[in-house]
Amino acid sequence: MSITSHKQPNLRDHMSEEEWAVRVDLAAAYRLVALHGWDDLIFTHLSARIPGPEHHFLINPYNYMFEEITASSLVKIDVEGNKVDGSPAPVNRAGFVIHSAIHMSRNDAAAVLHLHTTAGQAVSAMSDGLLPHTQTAMIAHHDLAYHDFEGIATNLDERERLVVDLGTKNTMLLRNHGTLTVGSSIASAFMRMYFLERACEAQVMMLSAGRDGLNEPNSGVAEIVRDQVTGTEMTSAAEQLAWPALRRKLDRIDPSYKN
Repeated sequence: MSITSHKQPNLRDHMSEEEWAVRVDLAAAYRLVALHGWDDLIFTHLSARIPGPEHHFLINPYNYMFEEITASSLVKIDVEGNKVDGSPAPVNRAGFVIHSAIHMSRNDAAAVLHLHTTAGQAVSAMSDGLLPHTQTAMIAHHDLAYHDFEGIATNLDERERLVVDLGTKNTMLLRNHGTLTVGSSIASAFMRMYFLERACEAQVMMLSAGRDGLNEPNSGVAEIVRDQVTGTEMTSAAEQLAWPALRRKLDRIDPSYKN
């Protein structure tokens, strides 16, 4: 049974096949974030660039819970924050600042995910950041950047610093704030977020027992894992195996995200 409460016209017949496919995948990502318990009421945001020269991207309507979002309800905006699809829904200012910064500067950033999970915030506030003490942390660690907290991200000037701090990395801990991932597809960005969030959860549990007695991985192991997950194999596994499986799970639970 559908859990979507907002009455939203289905826009499928009013756009290209390419845009609709991006909308469905991004709506699926929102639903999966809610399913994993990673959402924060109507706050935080996921975005995806629409193919084409305009550099338009999709973001959530600020008045929707993540479990309510559908392909048609997503709001299309330009890099200046202007709505270009006539949607009456509001857009989160902080969401625009963070996402526009990365979409404007990284041609490979087809999708950008940003969360405020409890574990992500906890690790972002630790002086050591993410520790490479678990396999999952090692998967994320080599591709991880950090950005210092500057307050709620409503200042356009912060975009330049975000971009510099992210560099060519695809995952980021926003200090005292949360987690962020970038991907060449929604699937790859989601899988990076999955590993980053799992690593943060494991670290919080691990450190709850104290730092004494932690097993230090053997020298060179983190580099072995880095080499194992760098390249096309991990991306292919995310896009061709894990993402379709996640979409099937959503279809069994509530396929209304496709509307």
